[in-house]
Amino acid sequence: MNWISNFVRPKIRALVTKKDVPDNLWEKCPGCGAMLFKRELEDHFNVCRACGHHLRLEPLRRLHMLFDDGDFKLLTLPKTVSDPLNFKDMKKYSDRMRDARKRTGQRDAIFVAEGKMAARPVVIAAFDFGFMGGSMGTAVGEGIVTAAKQAVTNKTPLVIIPASGGARMQEGILSLMQMPRTTIAVNMVKQAGLPYIVVLTDPTTGGVTASFAMLGDIHIAEKGAQIAFAGARVIESTIRETLPQDFQRAEYLRDHGMVDIVVHRKDLRDTLIRLFSLLMPEKEKKKKRNLPVISGR
Repeated sequence: MNWISNFVRPKIRALVTKKDVPDNLWEKCPGCGAMLFKRELEDHFNVCRACGHHLRLEPLRRLHMLFDDGDFKLLTLPKTVSDPLNFKDMKKYSDRMRDARKRTGQRDAIFVAEGKMAARPVVIAAFDFGFMGGSMGTAVGEGIVTAAKQAVTNKTPLVIIPASGGARMQEGILSLMQMPRTTIAVNMVKQAGLPYIVVLTDPTTGGVTASFAMLGDIHIAEKGAQIAFAGARVIESTIRETLPQDFQRAEYLRDHGMVDIVVHRKDLRDTLIRLFSLLMPEKEKKKKRNLPVISGR
């Protein structure tokens, strides 16, 4: 037995050989630049512990965070035509859709779920920004309509959590038609006397902002979320003026009356539950008593 080749050489080789380290263990905070351990970041709902910056959160994780014990049921959404206009720019729309579905494992950019929050039935629609920037096409419109109908049928509050770049340009006028369509859908909820609450997350822009996202009974925004219709550079080039600092951010909009509440992500569930209790107070069942009739002389 050659102890140098069988024992010493493997030990030296193990010391100098570069080990394969996964490249997804760390993530850089967009707010402060700190390197965040991915597992610790996930434990804190994708919020930087150093500066409090709210990174984007996947919709399924958000639903687990909001519903009681993370228990909910995803609703089946109507299927829509994948490429109604046979659209092509630098790439075919059908190819973009195929790539997005393969990358995310989902059919489109919205999830609709029903479950309970503090034992109260609730319907929640959450956007997936990772699916073509959460853009709103016919499939997203169908999702909003389905969520509204489910809320009205079950007499539950409706919560919508947008994270979107706006209307999906590859569907042209069909995408723009979802703006009035979703507006009518949320008005159904309001006419039924049910709470409609919007949780504005980063980013909420374009045709989404110009329709259902700004029609809530109450607007909650996550800290630092960008909320706008047009981009800041587009506005500056149009009006030829420098915009205020933090323009189009959640805190700025709250101070100017467009947002009601700005919350930390960890407080979002408790805030929603408190609002439900205020908007839909439990009606106490009072027993009818047969009081004796007292007749006077």
